[in-house]
Amino acid sequence: QVQLVESGGGSVQAGGSLRLSCAASPGTYYQWCVAWFRQAPGKEREGVARFQPPGGSTDYADSVKGRFTISQDNDKNTVDLQMNSLKPEDTAVYYCAASFGICHLQYPATFTIWGQGTQVTVSS
Repeated sequence: QVQLVESGGGSVQAGGSLRLSCAASPGTYYQWCVAWFRQAPGKEREGVARFQPPGGSTDYADSVKGRFTISQDNDKNTVDLQMNSLKPEDTAVYYCAASFGICHLQYPATFTIWGQGTQVTVSS
């Protein structure tokens, strides 16, 4: 059973950076598409970024394009989300999720494995 564990959340001022990591069992990311979602209080869960194996194609929500980068670290067996130029509206609980095969940010219900979430707070 694949398990995902997020780390790297925290508090930062607007304009700052944070890096989130999603750790899984070795070999997971060769077949499982991984994405980061976020959910702010009172709002629906939003797809943020997607990493699709085996070629490593990526996809981003319009709200984070140019500021966030998703990447895979084969040595650490993680999928990381580098978040730069953070804004207060980026404040949310961030979740790592995996879907076997092809995945799409627009369809969170297709992701079968979810991490426990990590809080990101951006102050103005």
